[in-house]
Amino acid sequence: MTLVFGVPLSVLFGQLLLGLINGSFYALLSLGLAIIFGLLKIINFAHGAQYMLGAFAAYLGLNYLGINYWAALLLAPLVVGLLGMGIERGLLRRIAGEDHLYGLLLTFGLALIVEGSFVKLFGVSGSSYPMPEMLKGGHNLGFMFMPTYRGWVIVAALSVCIVTWYMIERTRLGSYLRAGTENPKLMQAFGINVPLLVTLTYGYGVALAAFAGVLAAPIYAVTPGMGSNLLIVVFAVVVIGGMGSIMGAILTGLAMGLIEGLTKVFYPEAANTVIFLIMVLVLLVRPAGLFGKEA
Repeated sequence: MTLVFGVPLSVLFGQLLLGLINGSFYALLSLGLAIIFGLLKIINFAHGAQYMLGAFAAYLGLNYLGINYWAALLLAPLVVGLLGMGIERGLLRRIAGEDHLYGLLLTFGLALIVEGSFVKLFGVSGSSYPMPEMLKGGHNLGFMFMPTYRGWVIVAALSVCIVTWYMIERTRLGSYLRAGTENPKLMQAFGINVPLLVTLTYGYGVALAAFAGVLAAPIYAVTPGMGSNLLIVVFAVVVIGGMGSIMGAILTGLAMGLIEGLTKVFYPEAANTVIFLIMVLVLLVRPAGLFGKEA
């Protein structure tokens, strides 16, 4: 049996796989947060609740409407994204231009209301969501066993992250978004509907959280508290990468997942705190984050 620092190779790769899966969720969720903050300057504390809504939308759609997993991957982010657009139009727009603290408190209050309502309706115990038939089983890679669904999660999450980065950084729409947030009056003078761009941007960031929720539903129990348990870690990832940095959110999310996985192998006691320790060290050396721009 091959050992690496006294750890069997299969165990090491298994933990790296789990770390990469967690990192994929961190990347997707932190990407949504980075988009919303980077382009709209809103600290979206409701992101965890919106992730939970995506998982519940898939669960309720299957049990009450017969909507399968593949349809839920499209419909749940759409529905939750539209809900997010309503939140931006009805609530967040009223405090536009105010201190960031107002947006944080408003979205934090919304998260508490949503989570409390779902606890009242569904309780705190988790509900299971069936894995799609074609993604069951796995593949023996020789050095480890790769469950098919977990491999799909990594591919799907990374694909969405890359497409989102390309759309924002390399397309005309992305340039409109960045220009609209930096100088909205000038963009409106050129006939660009900046308020609509803002609404669509917030809705897309929320839809990313919901998409992550659907991906998570077959792996983790669908519970009202699933988002709040993850949100603090995701915020730490965003801070490490740099608030508002799109590529920073993706790369840091993946890296933190892998580091967390390795820590579980070599020093399990620190697995739940290693990301926060890295955040403290990064802030001491580079307050803007690894990929953030200094003010």
